[in-house]
Amino acid sequence: MTATLTPATGPHTTFRVEPLTCSIGAEVFDVDLAEVSRDDDQFARMRALLLQHKVLFFRDQDITRAEHVALAERFGDLEDHPVAGSDPEHPGLVRIYKDLDSPAEHFENAYHTDATWRENPPMGCVLRCVESPPVGGDTIWVNMVEAYRRLPEHIKTQIADLRARHSIEASFGGRMPIEQRHGLHERFPDAEHPVVRTHPETGEKILFVNSFATHLVNYHNEDNVRYGIDYAPGAANLLHYLTSQAAIPEYQVRWRWTENSIAIWDNRSTQHYAVQDYWPAVRKMERAGIIGDRPF
Repeated sequence: MTATLTPATGPHTTFRVEPLTCSIGAEVFDVDLAEVSRDDDQFARMRALLLQHKVLFFRDQDITRAEHVALAERFGDLEDHPVAGSDPEHPGLVRIYKDLDSPAEHFENAYHTDATWRENPPMGCVLRCVESPPVGGDTIWVNMVEAYRRLPEHIKTQIADLRARHSIEASFGGRMPIEQRHGLHERFPDAEHPVVRTHPETGEKILFVNSFATHLVNYHNEDNVRYGIDYAPGAANLLHYLTSQAAIPEYQVRWRWTENSIAIWDNRSTQHYAVQDYWPAVRKMERAGIIGDRPF
């Protein structure tokens, strides 16, 4: 399963592409991402590959932080994270450095789409491995287009118009003192998104609930609720069923990190899970998140 893109002009725009699973993910060879950040033709090809495979992987990309940021900014403006720290010289380049002293060591090991607690979640991310453990610390990505496509038809009908609430307070804020947690909620009120969103570029339908989703906001109506048990725990059971689809291996790809390897993913159509099995080793990552649009 190898595809080659032949350039219109120039010797440096041929990418060798090897799909990693039948559902999601491809490794790209013969490419210098620092050059891609400066070349319109190469970037256009890279963006097309991203829409096709949903997550792209690269090894041996010894790029600077400035080049990392420049590549991500080709997709759009970058965003900071209110809890994770950014590099002081490169706003929007979030440092995800994990060791035994990390205060937020367990925030990534759940299936999630980045920052759906925002009204406009990121459209994508560029993540570089700065330091990898000798073994472990893989990341899993999930094709949520495929997850939606393979739902039973009666479930698709039931969720067509449902919406869910997404919260940073109930996730990142859970360990904070109550005043700090409430302050986080004031800065970032819960966002409401459709359970099934449409990809703005491909038109694909996407199952768009993850571990940031706390509840379904418009489930309690005459179509769904006859008695109280239909809502509680009926709505929660449905949300749990939907979020559990990300754990199905047929929708997944798993990537083993090495120093200077990079992943670029479409945050609109995927979820991911950072496997935290490497203690007491250190894992240092740097992520540039690109501001997205409001899901519809």
